[in-house]
Order: sequence, then C-alpha cells, then structure tokens
Amino acid sequence: MDDRTALAERFEEDRSHLTAVAYRMLGSASEADDAVQESWLRASQADIGDVRNLSGWLTTVVGRVCLNMLRSRRTRREEPLDTYDRAQGSAEGRDPEQEALLADSVGLALLVVLDRLAPAERLAFVLHDMFAVPFSEIGPLLDRSPDTARQLASRARRRVKGRTASADADLSRRRRVVDAFLSASRGGDFDALVALLHPDVVLHADRSVIPTPEPVVVRGAHTVAEGAMAATGRALFTGVALVDGKPALAMAPMGRLRLVLGFTIVDGLITEIDVVADPDRVGVLDIGILDD
Repeated sequence: MDDRTALAERFEEDRSHLTAVAYRMLGSASEADDAVQESWLRASQADIGDVRNLSGWLTTVVGRVCLNMLRSRRTRREEPLDTYDRAQGSAEGRDPEQEALLADSVGLALLVVLDRLAPAERLAFVLHDMFAVPFSEIGPLLDRSPDTARQLASRARRRVKGRTASADADLSRRRRVVDAFLSASRGGDFDALVALLHPDVVLHADRSVIPTPEPVVVRGAHTVAEGAMAATGRALFTGVALVDGKPALAMAPMGRLRLVLGFTIVDGLITEIDVVADPDRVGVLDIGILDD
C-alpha cells in the first residue's frame, strides 16, 4: 500500500474525529465540514514520508486550518434576533434541529465560552484538554513554545470555568427551574411554563431583543408563557449556562452568544426574567459552564 492510499484510508477512518475537532474549534457544523475538506486538500498534497502518526498529524492539520479560519473571521454585522427565527440554519443548508442536537451534545455554554477565547487560546485548550494533543505539537502550530501553549490552555481553562457559582444551598434547585423552563419552551408546553411562573411575574427585555424603540415590559404568567411559546425556534439554540455566577439561559446560534435570559427565582417560582440582547451588555457578561 502506498502512502497516498494509506493517507486516504486513515482520513476516512478519522473523519468523525476530525469533524469533532473542527466543530469545537469553530462552533458551526457547516464550517467544520469546510475545514475538514480543506484539511484533506492540504494533507493530500503534503509530503508525508516522515509522518509516523497519521491520525495525530491529521488532527494538527485540521487544527491549523481552523486556526486560520478563526483568525480570518470578519466581525459580523449584528442582526435582529428574528432573523434566526425565520431562517435559522438555512444558510448552512442543515436541519436546525440536528444542528441544535449537535450543539447540545458538545454543550452550548462551552461553545459560547470557546467563542470568546482568542484563536490561540481556543486551539490550545481544544486540542489539549479535549483531544489530548501534547503541547509539544500544539506549540509549533501557534509558532509558540510548548510552555507558552500550556499557558494559553491554562488561561482558557480558567475562562471556561467562569465566575464561581454562588454557594447558597438552593443553587441546584434554581438550576432545575431554569432547566424546566428551557424544556417547556422547547417542547411548547404552555401549562408547564405557567406552572413555573409566579402569577405576577415580570419580564424585562432590552430594545435589541425584538427590536423595539423602547425596552419591553411584560407582566403576568400567561402573557409571559405565550411569549415563550412564540420563541420555540430560539429555544433550539438555547442552553443552560452560568452567567455572572447564576444559572441562566444563553441563546447562541452557531455558538455565538446573542441573547441571555436571567431569572429571579423565589420559592421555586420565577418572579422576574431579564432578557438581554444588546451586544454591549451581552459582551461584558461572565459566561461559564455549570457542573452537572
């Protein structure tokens, strides 16, 4: 068997692994597919005579391609959130439910945090912490020393953990309420939503949520639940996250944070919801991963 045949066979065997690496780097299934395809084009033209570990080498090729894609991303124009309700996933030609399931399998909150990392931090963390690539191989990808790559991964790890969650005894109960709200929103279960809301619940939404000329205030369990029912499309791309040390919901199509729902919970019922979509406000929120 010649080198090219061996490379092609190994690439196909490792395709799912390489796609997983690319997805965690890029947060988008379509971009991950593009990165894997570009990686094959590069790998197929490379001199692999001295390569002893094809799987490891292919992983670093994908890492390099993803790093370049992250560095070349242009700042995207902020769009009204209803864009995602009308045509979510259409640009990628994918089933939005499948895309959402993929995000859930990785952890949407994790994708949000990774999206906030610098490209070099993201590469070092993903390759080392998720795929056990040694820093001796990561360093050259970044044109840095292994020790510097280690420091980048350590810095990213601290960002992923986020602000320490409050130590109050009912933190887990608060998370269960937030989990239940998301589940009911995704499932379109109106009665379950109403049961989670205080009769006099108040929802505050900033001007970027709809958008509207002025912030929106909605009162009453049935009215708030009706609004949640109208946003089931957004709920597909929403996950539970640690936001400023408290359980909250983060909406992040393609892993890019667009909206956060913060909750005030009293005696097991939601008394207030704060919906934040203004980019300046969203950008300063501390996002982390909630431990199971």
